[in-house]
Amino acid sequence: MLSDVTTPQDLDDRFRETLAALPAAQQRRDPADPVTDDAPLTGAQVLDLFDAQVTSRQLDLAGRWLRSFGEGFYTIGSAGHEGNAAVAAALRPTDPALLHYRSGAFYCQRAAQAAAEATPADQAQPPADTQRPAGTQPATGTQPATGTQPATGTQPVVDPQRAVGPGPAAEPEAADQSEPSEPSGTEPPTGGFAAYADAARDVLRGMVASSQEPIAGGRHKVFGRADLAIVPTTSTIASHLPRAVGMGLAVERLRRLDSAGRRTGAGVRVGSAAGAAHAPWPPDAIVVCSFGDASVNHASATAAFNTAGWYDHGKLRIPVLFVCEDNGLGISVRTPEGWVETTLRAKPGIRYFSADGADPVQTYAVAAEAAAWVRRTRRPAVLHLRTVRLMGHAGADAESAYRSPAELAEDLDRDPVAATARLLVDAGVATGEELLARYDETGWQVRRLAEEVLGEPKLASAADVVSTLAPRRPMRVARAVADAAARASGPGAGARAEAFGGKPPELSGPMTLAQSINAALADGMLDHPQMAIFGEDVAAKGGVYGVTKGLRDRFGAARVFDTLLDETSVLGLGLGAGLAGMLPVPEIQYLAYLHNAEDQLRGEAATMRFFSQGAFRNPMVVRVAGLAYQEGFGGHFHNDNSVAVLRDVPGLVVAVPARPDDAAPMLRTCLASAAVDGSVCVFLEPIALYHTRDLYADGDGEWLAGYPEPGAWVAGHVPIGRARVYRVGSADDLTIITFGNGVRMSLRAAAVLAEEGVGTRVVDLRWLAPLPVADIIRESSATGRVLVVDETRRSGGVGEGVIAALVDAGYVGAARRVAAVDSFVPLGPAARHVLVSAEAITDGARTLLAR
Repeated sequence: MLSDVTTPQDLDDRFRETLAALPAAQQRRDPADPVTDDAPLTGAQVLDLFDAQVTSRQLDLAGRWLRSFGEGFYTIGSAGHEGNAAVAAALRPTDPALLHYRSGAFYCQRAAQAAAEATPADQAQPPADTQRPAGTQPATGTQPATGTQPATGTQPVVDPQRAVGPGPAAEPEAADQSEPSEPSGTEPPTGGFAAYADAARDVLRGMVASSQEPIAGGRHKVFGRADLAIVPTTSTIASHLPRAVGMGLAVERLRRLDSAGRRTGAGVRVGSAAGAAHAPWPPDAIVVCSFGDASVNHASATAAFNTAGWYDHGKLRIPVLFVCEDNGLGISVRTPEGWVETTLRAKPGIRYFSADGADPVQTYAVAAEAAAWVRRTRRPAVLHLRTVRLMGHAGADAESAYRSPAELAEDLDRDPVAATARLLVDAGVATGEELLARYDETGWQVRRLAEEVLGEPKLASAADVVSTLAPRRPMRVARAVADAAARASGPGAGARAEAFGGKPPELSGPMTLAQSINAALADGMLDHPQMAIFGEDVAAKGGVYGVTKGLRDRFGAARVFDTLLDETSVLGLGLGAGLAGMLPVPEIQYLAYLHNAEDQLRGEAATMRFFSQGAFRNPMVVRVAGLAYQEGFGGHFHNDNSVAVLRDVPGLVVAVPARPDDAAPMLRTCLASAAVDGSVCVFLEPIALYHTRDLYADGDGEWLAGYPEPGAWVAGHVPIGRARVYRVGSADDLTIITFGNGVRMSLRAAAVLAEEGVGTRVVDLRWLAPLPVADIIRESSATGRVLVVDETRRSGGVGEGVIAALVDAGYVGAARRVAAVDSFVPLGPAARHVLVSAEAITDGARTLLAR
């Protein structure tokens, strides 16, 4: 049966017709024997794959059924991609995986593998709630096998006695469609839903947005669970691939450190790479990430492939297995025939493997070979898995608009679940009738679970939704800073003295902003042995402004290293390293360059805790040189004043240190917050203030500051979201709220106003996200006149947020803004026409005071 659109009912009917038409083999085969004479899988193992595939298929059908009466919210399914179950079987359940949204069968197989690893087969019992009602005959059978592998890179060996789980229920598209058929009473040779029940329930809970869903808690339907080593990813366009490369790099680095017997702790010998955090995965783990064929063309995928190959070319190992699930379509856009293979084969440094996803034996064999190669060589590879797409892109997709009935029929002929069934029947492991009974039993169980999860609670409030977004524990962060101070002045004092060549920075006299950041980074490296600094030009050169100068010599090339010139990959490396237990401090050379890669912050870093309820976290402190006012250099690429995209990312911490005596404590706070709370912090450093020494007059040295000794770190701690206030004169007449370069200009303007008898308080926000709202309100109310000095643009600038905070708080005084023009920053003297100046601040203040 085939209509012009492949509906759930069509797919179900076609599958049943296929199984009914399969002739029984003349002789039955023992499931413990190879499924064919030369196959690497036994009949029991293929039955295991069949169960995982059927579970995934029935979940897809259930998703369409739930959507038909408004109780399901996600209908992108895995139908046609179920061959990825064999990929999961070829891997270890401890290999971290980032999965494509059509990897349902992989997820089911991985869940069954993990359950089998945890529970001996002779102790495995189906949970009570999976028992059928009295009077009905359950489908029974032996337990499928899981793909466990030896520690070497050899082909995996599956233990046929290990229990593997069952799957979801077949659901028609509309509410009035037929229920899944009751099992026929013919008892299949093996099987059992128990091993798949948890996986099926996970997926169904995601579909109905249940707050009891184990990874995202109803925030999104994702494949992810910490105990399955599956990292949730919501991307449809391969933006998780740069993270996968970063994970591979971190796994290999930590493996090498562990093999050298190095441990985490304070007082690590300077110049070594010791002290890295232990990875959450085994030392010989490999990273697997799957994605669709259309995503091959995306910039994120290109960046990931290029970075993996670039490092491989430089003999730095990255054990990542990319899996491209190629169904030939990106929603309605066809991938040109041969394009994916041509593209993937051309990736330098990445070994190419290919398999037919409709052939479970071949897929398993090739996936096992690819995984073994990556595990043995610690090098990247790609598995090109040819699949089909059944039931369209999603529930609302009318395939008849862009595909012919002949094309749909051709894809149905390559249904991977039917292909696995055909293999089992031809081999004499099962009959079509027996497999149909397994299919119906799974469908019945999935429908039952679907009905159960319908009644589960949803997220009930905004507080519930954001509870896992970005937890803030300021007391713990303050304690972490205090502990760092104690270590630096106590057991780590010797290492600190050695790191600074016998002259610690507090004895070096007044410092510039750049020098203070450099010293704070060094102290951070000493206190956080898992910390690594990387980016373009940060190592040998020490950064284009010298901010990281000397750090590689002190801490070694394993902890301070240069990357290739690609911001997506720089952040991707940070994402993966943070997930692996490190404390990454990547540098983006200029703020303008961050816009090339901002989704790595927005869609990947900031969402990790949100979509995993804190099971995974992505601690990072991203240093960015930015803002304007560089004299005699640049244009808009080196004088970018656009920060709106950062302030718009929920949970992101954005710090802007203006003065040297703020930079070090703020950086310590960011590092502590990342380590304690898993925060994602952007440390935006004003380039024009890096080497500034003077404030009011040439030679006054008023913009320099001494570096505090460890004993002063606690008293000088700067919590996230706390402003700094400067009082000029009486400080009773005017409040200027600003940040970054605006602090210096506002203090200069305040000095001029003081000569006119105006007392000013200058509020340095220091934190653009979260804004220090309490400080804003308090200092504004003290004078009743507020001038917001915003060096970013008038539209979308920081000033809008400050004014909104005042309005929301019921502020009734006068307020005015001085902001940059809505323009890119031009080259040379023309920049003065669009940027804020001290003169404009003074004039704005006078206008406000004259009201």
